[in-house]
Amino acid sequence: MMVRMRPEIHASMPEPAPLPGDGDVLRVLLRRRDAGSTPLGRSDPHRVALVVGGGGMRGSYAGGMVHALQDAGLNSGFDVVYGASAGAFVGAALLLGNGPEAARIFPDDMACRAFIDRRRFGTRRPMVSLDHLVDGILLRSRPTDWDALRDSPAPLRVMVTDPADLSPHVLTGLATAAEWQLAMRATAAIPLLTGPPVTLHGRRWIDGSIGDPLPVLRALQDGATHVLALLTRTVPELRRSHAAARAPWWARSLDVLVPGLGAMTQDVRRYAETLTLLSDAAHPHRDGVHVYPITPLSSAGVRGLTTDVPRVERASALGYEAAREALDSAGA
Repeated sequence: MMVRMRPEIHASMPEPAPLPGDGDVLRVLLRRRDAGSTPLGRSDPHRVALVVGGGGMRGSYAGGMVHALQDAGLNSGFDVVYGASAGAFVGAALLLGNGPEAARIFPDDMACRAFIDRRRFGTRRPMVSLDHLVDGILLRSRPTDWDALRDSPAPLRVMVTDPADLSPHVLTGLATAAEWQLAMRATAAIPLLTGPPVTLHGRRWIDGSIGDPLPVLRALQDGATHVLALLTRTVPELRRSHAAARAPWWARSLDVLVPGLGAMTQDVRRYAETLTLLSDAAHPHRDGVHVYPITPLSSAGVRGLTTDVPRVERASALGYEAAREALDSAGA
């Protein structure tokens, strides 16, 4: 028998508690900005990492956040940037000083059928076109300075997933423009949606957010003392339980190709470990380190394959507002 929750009870349910943030992360960034320090001339002992979440078109939230960080003059305050899937593109924009473009690329260049077209599903053409993303946008309409990205004193760590065991990895040794372009394809490659895995350095890779959508723990294990994490889901979306929900059609299809892949691409399963870390200020992995997550203030209704331009624009605006609110709280 289905039991329906009464509207008045539903309306009175408390909102999920915000994720606890350690303000020392923002204070260090602000001190670095005010001192005019760069990654090559730091005088403090800290290692500050930026971790950027992905999720396809949900990356528009992170794009708005990065825009706000650059407007506040904080883009040179990081020692390393980690990005998975769309987060890798957004992280690259920050390192290259293209924060405003990180916000505009989603509604202007990606919310279109040239990039995402459900009518292509089941045809010989991929539903999500990495050719449009890399060749059309990153090479032509918004060209990326690959040499500057390679030589950035704050490196970009591009996350990918090994399709054999779904383990997360960081791509290293990216020396040429061609290798960087393959890395960007690899971190966004989802079987069935974008085409086959991408081969780079003799190995096959798929979407980085499948194995580790928000590599906060990896950043800490790599030696970060401070981590600013940009999330592309609201707190209610992160905490919502899908335990009893039927897997979507695309997840079931992915499981046919690679057992377990469809399950891992669902939000709650992917974020569970990181969400536990972010939710508990007393978590063992947070002992002696500082972590500050920024989440969208509210939802614009954008999901991974959303192409509705007003919604995507709203997501970028919400991301900007969330980052601006966090910075205001730190006295920026």
